[in-house]
Amino acid sequence: MDWKTFQALLSGVNKYSTAFGRIWLSVVFVFRVLVYVVAAERVWGDEQKDFDCNTKQPGCTNVCYDNFFPISNIRLWALQLIFVTCPSLLVILHVAYREERERKHRQKYGEQCTKLYSNTGKKHGGLWWTYLLSLVFKLIIEFLFLYLLHSLWHGFHMPRLVQCANVVPCPNTVDCYIARPTEKKVFTYFMVGASAVCIVLTICEICYLIFHRIVQSLGKNKSRGSRAIPSSSSKASTCRCHHKLVEAGELGPDLGDSKLQASAPKLTPI
Repeated sequence: MDWKTFQALLSGVNKYSTAFGRIWLSVVFVFRVLVYVVAAERVWGDEQKDFDCNTKQPGCTNVCYDNFFPISNIRLWALQLIFVTCPSLLVILHVAYREERERKHRQKYGEQCTKLYSNTGKKHGGLWWTYLLSLVFKLIIEFLFLYLLHSLWHGFHMPRLVQCANVVPCPNTVDCYIARPTEKKVFTYFMVGASAVCIVLTICEICYLIFHRIVQSLGKNKSRGSRAIPSSSSKASTCRCHHKLVEAGELGPDLGDSKLQASAPKLTPI
């Protein structure tokens, strides 16, 4: 797997993330991806070759290994890293959609027309919901893989000795020994701990987003109640597109409110 391309792709999420999101991304790359690439792959590189069993029965060692390791830890962690970072791409795709929509809008109505978005990367409207859903998906994926890791090996402990009983073609109970069990146990605990830290950061970011949204809503309600909005104001009066059409002579200055509103594009940010 090309982890450099993977990192370059996700580094664009940083400028759209909150402080908790930036810390989460740093933890993922420093304490999970870097540890996975530099050390973890080498620790589990010899797991099947050095899996010794006290039998010479053909095929028994491979069957016992498959019975205890239905999927390798290292491959399970690789899948976890891929799946847990994929929801962040939803935010990048939504921002790209906003930028393309803004480009088409300016191409249609001119460069001096009012923008659809003051900032395409600002988390409001649909982008806020996309960001929140991406965090929820991350949380679900983290818990799911921790559950799989715990259930497949009956906990996070790596035993020195495993026994295969009633496994064909092994004739009887066979004792098998795992290579470097202490080192593998240390890395397992480290990866589980890093995953737990990411879960805590994701929960904090979800709480921060919801709290910040509630505070913003309360602030808007107070500001609306403290000032009166003139009844004669219209969207067209603030749109530069309309003034541009008036200067060009395409619209008369004495048009009614319905025509003024029709000359302005509908601003429906998503």
